[in-house]
Amino acid sequence: MTETTAEDVSPVNGLDSVPTLELDPLIDDPGTRIIVCCGAGGVGKTTTAAALGVRAAERGRKVVVLTIDPARRLAQSMGIDSLDNIPRKVDGIKGSGSGELHAMMLDMKRTFDEIVEAHADGERARAILENPFYQSLSAGFAGTQEYMAMEKLGQLRARDAWDLIIVDTPPSRSALDFLDAPKRLGSFLDGKFIKLLMAPAKMGGRAGMKFLNVGMSMMTGTLGKLLGGQFLKDVQTFVAAMDTMFGGFRTRADATYKLLQAPGTAFLVVATPERDALREAAYFVERLAAEEMPLAGLVLNRVHGSGAARLSAERARAAAENLDEGRMVDQGGGKTGERGPRATIPEPSDIATAAAHSSHDDEAAPTAAYDTSAYDPAVQDIEHVPDIEQLTAGLLRLHAERMQVLAREQRTRDRFTALHPEVAVAEVAALPGDVHDLAGLRAIGDRLTAGRMPSA
Repeated sequence: MTETTAEDVSPVNGLDSVPTLELDPLIDDPGTRIIVCCGAGGVGKTTTAAALGVRAAERGRKVVVLTIDPARRLAQSMGIDSLDNIPRKVDGIKGSGSGELHAMMLDMKRTFDEIVEAHADGERARAILENPFYQSLSAGFAGTQEYMAMEKLGQLRARDAWDLIIVDTPPSRSALDFLDAPKRLGSFLDGKFIKLLMAPAKMGGRAGMKFLNVGMSMMTGTLGKLLGGQFLKDVQTFVAAMDTMFGGFRTRADATYKLLQAPGTAFLVVATPERDALREAAYFVERLAAEEMPLAGLVLNRVHGSGAARLSAERARAAAENLDEGRMVDQGGGKTGERGPRATIPEPSDIATAAAHSSHDDEAAPTAAYDTSAYDPAVQDIEHVPDIEQLTAGLLRLHAERMQVLAREQRTRDRFTALHPEVAVAEVAALPGDVHDLAGLRAIGDRLTAGRMPSA
């Protein structure tokens, strides 16, 4: 069966035909205990998680935000020198209630060490922690980070110290790898290779030695040549020490998995209005449905807008070309003519608004340098203003580019909503720069909970 993607579906009615994602009721509901932000890399999952955490805390919830983002932007934006495996309280949270915000960053190896220390006696725990194979496994085995994120989520929920846990999922190739991690690690620990290595220790005594001497010596000799004798010995020592803990890994993983499916958990798929990001978002929506995970909706980040949408890209570009050719636009009939007392330019209000919007969310936009006060409706002949035609033409071209971006984003959104019209959507307008403090997170929270950008 061929997989359907957002690009295979023709757009229908756009965002007007889909429900609006209401986030304030979600974070205010005491029944909401876990919010999981997932999506492709670079779409703003960390910022979304942090902004929701700040807003929920300032509305009275006791919140902890767990991030797995190695860029440490969360710590910087919350005014914390560094985040680690221990939740740290964030200062500066406002609000009239008793809300609190804590933040932490997953330390994969430390979480694995804590599991060993909690479920093995002192001597066995020390043997495991010092084992070279364990040190490699805990530091970078494929899927370990995602599994440890699940472990830490289970630990936080079990402590019941917070009434809302917000999870920023790992920046892996597939942002839903954490759903597969328990199964993958469980399959590894239950696999034939591990069981084969465990066999001599389980048989014990003379029977074990006889088995080892007859069959295992050939197997270990072959594996020793392939993997290295010391490596194989380290693996066997690790397996022998971890034997009693293997069942616990699977049990806890299954419990956390069920927790993610339970009422009180809400998944937010985060994306930008770009083709690849929304293609991934469509996959996440379908995967969450297949796993029976509760999806709250889609957060669409960095959406561009314009308050001068009545000035189309085609008209702005034509006006710029006419200015370059030494002519002005006849606004009434859409035709061009020679410059003179009766010639006009596009409405000054349109140009001023286009300048404001172009410079508002494009950090490098040069339009901020334009003095739009020079455009006086009463002034028909602006020849006496030096270089004003050149400046106006540049502004008009910038506006035309912006309108093309808006059109492309709208087409991309329409493809997604045609494929998943049941998914509620919240749009977040693009900001001019990165978020680096609590004020910026509050601004993101305001935009998140606005639900939908006003129609142009």
